Amino acid sequence: MIEAVKFWNEPNNKSHWDPEVDPGWVKYAELVKLASAAVKAESSQLTKVLGGISPIDPGFIQNLAGQGVLEAVDAVAVHGFPLDWNHWQIHIWPERIAEIEAVTHLPVWVTEVGVSTFGAEEVQEFGLKRTAELLRGRVPRIHWYSLYDLPKAWPATTRHREAEGSSYYRHYYMGLLREDGTPKLACRHFADCTPDLGICQWFHYEDHRLEDAVRWLKKLGVKKLRTGLSWADSFRPDADAWFDRQMLALEDFDVTVTFCFTPEHRGLQPHHTSAPQVPEEFAEFCGRMVRRYVGGSATPVEQESPLAAVA
Repeated sequence: MIEAVKFWNEPNNKSHWDPEVDPGWVKYAELVKLASAAVKAESSQLTKVLGGISPIDPGFIQNLAGQGVLEAVDAVAVHGFPLDWNHWQIHIWPERIAEIEAVTHLPVWVTEVGVSTFGAEEVQEFGLKRTAELLRGRVPRIHWYSLYDLPKAWPATTRHREAEGSSYYRHYYMGLLREDGTPKLACRHFADCTPDLGICQWFHYEDHRLEDAVRWLKKLGVKKLRTGLSWADSFRPDADAWFDRQMLALEDFDVTVTFCFTPEHRGLQPHHTSAPQVPEEFAEFCGRMVRRYVGGSATPVEQESPLAAVA
């Protein structure tokens, strides 16, 4: 059911980890090492991945390497959205990957890449085809973000909505499917990219889209799925029942699970982006989820070298 676990989401992005609470990412480094040890204690062969970084910054990877973090994971991950938010053009993707490969011996996964339909659906259609051309065979994992548009009634996960201006609203148009479940232009091409391209789809607590999402993922030929289990949600009533329902629905896919989101009452600041008061509590959550959904018999993902991926 679970082929890999990730420790946090975009830890170098203020929308997901507050650097003012954790200058130098010292607390994040400790968090990853503790969580990695907890996961390894439950399932020694399960692949462990560093939280996907956005922006793609080799200096951030070097910082964590200096703190011993890369010794605790089996792969690193990057996120890129050159047609929406990044200040580089889409054809630069191979160079961005090479920048990270230059500072680590670990495989580099692309666990979020996508294009919004904010301006026109044809832009996403082009972006999907070009992304597939640039990344297939170049990296071991590619997860397209995302299957569904974000419902307009939900807030986007960001700390700087005002600073983003109109770019904020691109968050709501990243899906291959509209909020009502109808397909966009790019959707008709996605099956041509599977199984090489997987999907990244976050499911909110008791998400009403779960069953329909599974049907669409199978229809599109998706084998690799990235999603999340929220530490913050684990404090909700009947949280384990929701987690069980979600993971059971996804049992036919090779799932990469991201553990993230600090419960407000357990953060140094009352926000999901805050470093926790007690990082061991996050590690305990990670270990408990692995014990519940993986057990001790995980098969390791083949640790493909960057050079092998290119060959």
